[in-house]
Amino acid sequence: MKSILALLALVALPVMAAEPTLYGRYEYIQLPEIGETFKAKMDTGALTASLSAQDIETFTRDGEDWVRFRVSGKDTSNKVYEHKVARVSKIKSRADEDEDKDEATVAKRPVIDLEMCLGNVKRTVEVNLTDRSSFNYPLLIGAKALREFGAAVNPARRYTADKPDC
Repeated sequence: MKSILALLALVALPVMAAEPTLYGRYEYIQLPEIGETFKAKMDTGALTASLSAQDIETFTRDGEDWVRFRVSGKDTSNKVYEHKVARVSKIKSRADEDEDKDEATVAKRPVIDLEMCLGNVKRTVEVNLTDRSSFNYPLLIGAKALREFGAAVNPARRYTADKPDC
């Protein structure tokens, strides 16, 4: 009987989820492909991550969808980046929702797979490109990315992770 219980305990180990790493509402995120580190807002209410970009232009290369853009922010270079499009997301605009309207405004945004470094953890996550220049944080980390990092957010804390070092 003891051997059966021991075997069941071993089988159950992989099922037990690891405790999430606790981060603050704001953290530093490094984007190695862009060569920049940004102050990011960790937002459990957003589904996907968003990077502030301007001059967003989609085009076709070798039969595949690509996007060309400049990262917008206070201390960013004027460099133009090109990246393969993973998909196009449709985002409902909540600011434009009105009880009198029959349909919500939907914005289409290119989504790219981008490598991110948070603390000493590196993951590739989906990031949609949109102009966030009117916001305080050029990078927003949504729920999907938070799951990729095994993260939980304590909104009372800020910058709990060390500066990115991947």
